[in-house]
Amino acid sequence: MGTAIVVGGTGGLGLAVAAHLTARGDEVVVTSRDKARAESAAASLGAGVRGLAVDLAEPSTIAAALAEVTEVDHLVVTATSQVPNTLDAFDVDAAVTAHTIKLVGYAEVVRVLRPHFRPGAAVVLFGGVAADRPYPGSTAVTTHNAGLGGLARSLAVQIAPHRVNVLHPGIVGDSPKWRDMPDHPHVARTPLGRLVTVSEIVDATDFLLRNGGVNAQELYIEGGVLAG
Repeated sequence: MGTAIVVGGTGGLGLAVAAHLTARGDEVVVTSRDKARAESAAASLGAGVRGLAVDLAEPSTIAAALAEVTEVDHLVVTATSQVPNTLDAFDVDAAVTAHTIKLVGYAEVVRVLRPHFRPGAAVVLFGGVAADRPYPGSTAVTTHNAGLGGLARSLAVQIAPHRVNVLHPGIVGDSPKWRDMPDHPHVARTPLGRLVTVSEIVDATDFLLRNGGVNAQELYIEGGVLAG
């Protein structure tokens, strides 16, 4: 148990991680760009969960937005922008926003909260399998997810002895984003013969938070699709 901050914890995998941390007794803070959404998600998780408005696309505002957080045992950062982007129809503004959130914003969150890390505190940054398996429209997503590995290795040196790792989920079959698409092409390319599950992503996150020997690593939870 401890104090857990889930940035982007108001929906999808972030909300599932926040629910797990709440259920095991952590004091949890979830964030969203939108204050009302953050507070609604916090209320749905249970009494004592707090919701804060934090916009990683505006890094200069992050310190003030997180000012009331004074203790951190577990930090999970899942926020993202997945607007499709291709070279032929390159949206510069969308690309800048996506990279700002994932690289500058993630780094700034760690910088701001680091003084409040308690002994044994750990960080998990969420990427995605597009880092190694591009898809049409993933120009920005593939680039910034691949960049998270370098960011984690750099941060691991700078925030030592605290740990930081990257989790790269594959297509999560029972997540809100994909559960209505049972015949996703990755099923046929995955040695497991199925997509990974939300519970498997949550369990992997928990592993990275609690295992003190894992640091500056990238963990892929994708069922072996990259082997295909």
